[in-house]
Amino acid sequence: MKHSLAETIAFIQSCETSWSRDTSPPWGIHDMDPPPYNRLYGPIHGRGPVSGVLFHKNQMLAKWGEPHKADLTFSVAKTYLALLAGLAFDQGLLKDVHAPVVQQCPGIGFEGDRLSRITWHHLLQQTSEWEGTCLGIPEQVDRYRWLAYQTGQAQGIKGDARPLGEPGTKFEYNDVRINQLSLALLHLFKRPLPEVFEEFFRKPLGCSDAFQWVGYEQGLTQVNGQRMMSVPGGSHWGGGISISAMDQALIGLMLMGQGQFNGQQILSKQWLQMMQQPCDVAPYYGYLIWLNNDGALFKDAPRSSWFAIGAGSSVTWVDPVLELVCIMRWIDASKTNDCIAQVMQSLST
Repeated sequence: MKHSLAETIAFIQSCETSWSRDTSPPWGIHDMDPPPYNRLYGPIHGRGPVSGVLFHKNQMLAKWGEPHKADLTFSVAKTYLALLAGLAFDQGLLKDVHAPVVQQCPGIGFEGDRLSRITWHHLLQQTSEWEGTCLGIPEQVDRYRWLAYQTGQAQGIKGDARPLGEPGTKFEYNDVRINQLSLALLHLFKRPLPEVFEEFFRKPLGCSDAFQWVGYEQGLTQVNGQRMMSVPGGSHWGGGISISAMDQALIGLMLMGQGQFNGQQILSKQWLQMMQQPCDVAPYYGYLIWLNNDGALFKDAPRSSWFAIGAGSSVTWVDPVLELVCIMRWIDASKTNDCIAQVMQSLST
């Protein structure tokens, strides 16, 4: 059954998350962690209504809610770390994704027989099996973590001491390891990552709404003799990125265009292709993005679609073949595929 665009937007707006708008608990995902790490280390702020933007063939077809409100975007920040890694790759700072991280970032937690074999590729695919503590939080809190988007099921209880294997052998969605990647990228650029992101992505893309990328209370670290904030790749323990749906859409349009935007190559096509290569042990995942190659992620989305997804939930849907970018903020995660199906039906002729 074909739906009008207005009906589709109304449906998406009816799928609001159960999270409160004023951050009254339970709010977020930190409360699911084992104590004493079930707390916030960075600031959070109240959310807006269900909001979003839909672009098709580079034309904005619709916007809804408060698309210019800077809202916390949780794990979509992971994808932005992948974009920064791509920038480092394009600039020659990250010469080989398969090189051990310790070669360029000594002294920050990649020493030792097994950890010294962890590569950038492993970190970007969340298969590093990195062991340690980053920004005051041990990575064990996210061992045995399992997301609804994964196939199969967890083999243990979240936070238990799962035996670790060789880098590259197991996919595990682990926010402490993501923060370790962010720390490594900070040491690679030797500049605060929010500054780099602003200069090389937001400004060239014309992003103009309020934006912040905030760290934890214990996030300051020494880089090249200077104190810099190492920002988290999400808002699991607070902090992270607050950005508008409209600015997310501009980033999405650049990704849809294989790194090009308004005639300017923001990110190399090579890197975008690398981001979309399926992980050997988790074929639904690339470089900090979710893939739909077999339709297992969202059955009503094209196989050419891929996604940046954050808790709450925040969805950036990119499809280069369909020439589609759709941002959906603060929707019920369990209804994401239903929203996608409605969008697809409204676009069908």
